Amino acid sequence: MMPLLRRLLLVLGSGLAFEHAQTQDLTPTLFDYDACRPLDVQESGVSVRDGVEVRDIAYASVSGARTAAYIVSPEGAGKSRPGVLFVHWYAPGEKDSNRAQFLEQASDLARRGVVSLLVDTMWSDPAWYRSRNHAEDYDHSVEQVRALRRALDVLLARPDVDAKRIAYVGHDFGAMYGAVLAGVDPRVNAAIALQAGTTSFADWFLLSAKLTGEARDRFIEKLQPLDPVHYIGKAKAPVLFQFAKEDVYVPKANADAFVAAAAEPKEVRWYDGGHGLTAQAVRDRQDWLAARLGLADQGPMTRAR
Repeated sequence: MMPLLRRLLLVLGSGLAFEHAQTQDLTPTLFDYDACRPLDVQESGVSVRDGVEVRDIAYASVSGARTAAYIVSPEGAGKSRPGVLFVHWYAPGEKDSNRAQFLEQASDLARRGVVSLLVDTMWSDPAWYRSRNHAEDYDHSVEQVRALRRALDVLLARPDVDAKRIAYVGHDFGAMYGAVLAGVDPRVNAAIALQAGTTSFADWFLLSAKLTGEARDRFIEKLQPLDPVHYIGKAKAPVLFQFAKEDVYVPKANADAFVAAAAEPKEVRWYDGGHGLTAQAVRDRQDWLAARLGLADQGPMTRAR
């Protein structure tokens, strides 16, 4: 009886796994992960201000560690709310080079009925770039995309989030890894807003790497299959690109190539200034998101980055 029971359980488990995959419409990729692993979301604090709840949480990552994040939502119970995943930039000299970067924007969206998840990443540590081993950049990049898919699991596990209205916002590395995420995970289905990203991970990973000749060529060749330009064209949602005219990290040719790789509908906007972009870029992005998420007009959006 026991062997038979075990076989039945295995068949049942396989059937559930297949149904889960069919429901998400996800094909096997390099970025697959154990989506059945418990999320184990734990809350360490909550603040409420002007009708917005900010919850400080951590959840089980795909690697077995813990990922810190903020959940920003309207105060009180609700249902069928749009969801947004925000992923920050890497600017170690700035105080917002972490999950806090988009807190004000997420709070403004919460006042209009949106639930947002703002996550830490491998570059949330200011020392990450200089302390990392470049030989591990490929593996860590694959793991980061899996981590973003895991973040979508956390967002979509909330009963008040509408799975048919999911957006992504990412700046800098957040834009690049987000482009890959959007190309492999169709759950990002309503809007994709990418700021100051470039076409190739090697462009930035090699900024301080002391690699020359064949070693440099091998590094670029290894990372090339992960480059955002190979994935953004597979995204299932409209894309907004935002770039700065004086961005020393993103030459115009790279920005143009990134935009060209995306499918329609897409839009690109340019701003004066540098890599951090401007308050006008924030206003434009918030309005663009509001239109695509079907938000009611409830007053002005944020004026800060």
